[in-house]
Amino acid sequence: MDIRSALKLAMHRLREGGVPSHTLAAELLLMHVTGRERVWLYAHHEELLTPEQERDYFALIARRIAGTPTQYLTGKQEFWGLEFEVAPGVLIPRPETEHLIEVALERFHVKSGHAFPRDTSLGAASGGALRIADVGTGSGCLAVALAKEFPEASVIATDISTAALDIARRNAARHSVASRIEFHECNLLDEFLSPLDTRHSTLSFDLIVSNPPYIAHSDSADLPRDVRDHEPHSALFGGAHGAKIYAPLITQSAQLLRPGGIFVCEIGFGALDRVRPLLADASIWTAIRVTNDLAGIPRVLSAQRV
Repeated sequence: MDIRSALKLAMHRLREGGVPSHTLAAELLLMHVTGRERVWLYAHHEELLTPEQERDYFALIARRIAGTPTQYLTGKQEFWGLEFEVAPGVLIPRPETEHLIEVALERFHVKSGHAFPRDTSLGAASGGALRIADVGTGSGCLAVALAKEFPEASVIATDISTAALDIARRNAARHSVASRIEFHECNLLDEFLSPLDTRHSTLSFDLIVSNPPYIAHSDSADLPRDVRDHEPHSALFGGAHGAKIYAPLITQSAQLLRPGGIFVCEIGFGALDRVRPLLADASIWTAIRVTNDLAGIPRVLSAQRV
């Protein structure tokens, strides 16, 4: 079977199977099997697949129809212009989460290799290399992207999942930032607040970012099958109303941010009214901002530590 025929048949099967973006899925899976780019496939559409390639390709098509996300089948997903390894143990990075990077960059300016909050009326951050925490790092996409954007920064990345941290470490190595990211297996930032652990007793951060689980358990049935049945529930669901993680996350951030430090987190649809009041204490938080995604939905909540 030639490439054109294989693509046409795969698109038909995916469409009949109710797979969204069936054309893109067919292309990505064939690119994965052949090791070729999209342009090459269409420029060589009459080239024959080997029997092994044809077998492997339609086996992946069948798995996609059965619900396995394309990213888990190819083992990769692009985020912030970087390619990340992904697997069933981690949440698949979404384009909406890139807004966290945009907000973090917007709220800091860089001078002589050092980063400071743009609003310096409350005092600069560290006066030196930035200290960043990525809470619930998953694939490490935020930690790695921030390490690339702030080349002098040191990053702490936490997650409760050993499997996720293994993938995040490989992604950090892939993008040559492993020497500046420490990975810690713990809930939120618990390890850095423990009175029994003096290793981090003086550690504080200039920037804390997080894409926490924020889907309500009651909304599970409304999720696409490939999300509900394949992505890790610990990274998806945030309690009965989806806001369970925010209170402890914001409390810990208040304790661990330096004066003038920045907190940035992703919020789910309809969560703003539940989460924004957690930043209402003017003696702790100021310069609170809400950033909408491209669909006009409040997506990122950020604030500065007094």
